[in-house]
Amino acid sequence: MRTVITGGAGFIGSHLCDYLIEKGHEVICIDNLLTGKAENIVHLIGNSQFRFIKHNVSDYMYVDGHVDNVLHFASPASPLDYLEFPIQTLKVGSLGTLNSLGLAKAKKARFLLASTSEVYGDPQVHPQREDYWGHVNPIGPRGVYDEAKRFAEAMTMAYHRYHQVDTRIVRIFNTYGPRMRMKDGRALPNFMHQALKGEHITVFGNGSQTRSFCYVSDLVDGIYRLLVSHEHDPVNIGNPEEITVLQLAKEILAITESKSKIIFHPLPVDDPRIRQPDISKAKKVLCWEPKVSRNDGLHKTLTYFKDALQGLNDNPGDKENKENCVSIH
Repeated sequence: MRTVITGGAGFIGSHLCDYLIEKGHEVICIDNLLTGKAENIVHLIGNSQFRFIKHNVSDYMYVDGHVDNVLHFASPASPLDYLEFPIQTLKVGSLGTLNSLGLAKAKKARFLLASTSEVYGDPQVHPQREDYWGHVNPIGPRGVYDEAKRFAEAMTMAYHRYHQVDTRIVRIFNTYGPRMRMKDGRALPNFMHQALKGEHITVFGNGSQTRSFCYVSDLVDGIYRLLVSHEHDPVNIGNPEEITVLQLAKEILAITESKSKIIFHPLPVDDPRIRQPDISKAKKVLCWEPKVSRNDGLHKTLTYFKDALQGLNDNPGDKENKENCVSIH
């Protein structure tokens, strides 16, 4: 199998590169490194099953030879990123999706769109099922991400119905694990970074808003099961175990043994009050459900963050060297 992954140097995309290479795929990773990190894929440079193309998928893209699968994961995905890059976020959700679907159509390849639980907005239905249409503010600051993904879903289904492209849509809920950026605006990596640095833990609102955290290896397994299935409509992939943001902060303080204090900041505009996937469809159609407990996942992530912080302290120029290494290839 020959698989193209846009955004393949990102957190989830890079884990997919590893997973599919282990499955025997030849992987072509396309990423402009706007929010992806070279160090996520540098270990694959020189692997005969891996090829990296530095390119913005919002521009026309060409891939030589046959392609069996196109997985579109390119997009800023954290609040800090899509608030800093609002136009790029809208472009990659629209033009990037159009170009990725066009590649799949031209190559007669299977297409999988990485969508998000953010299509549900600040939901009025709990837990969130795939047949819920959402409650989204299209002109709010988060609308650039929410609506880009909703548009991407609509375009994917249009290509499926009109051009008979073999499509899949995964709605990804909060995911965590190694290769997350430590300060990207999301609660879990921010809390872990702050705890390890001995800084105040910043909780927005009163911390009663809920999230559901899925470990990255569980997510990737679910994505692969969806890819090889025959399901064309959206499927939620996430861990249904719901937790308040304040409870998460306390758990991270406990496992890091940090003396940091929790402080509270005003809630951001349109921040969802609740988030919990209904994974009944994934269980039925994909025979999938998460296996990694939050305790185990947090400890694995903590080990990665400790190593990453140590690496930054020991080799402050290492990131630039890795960027150059990947760019050369």
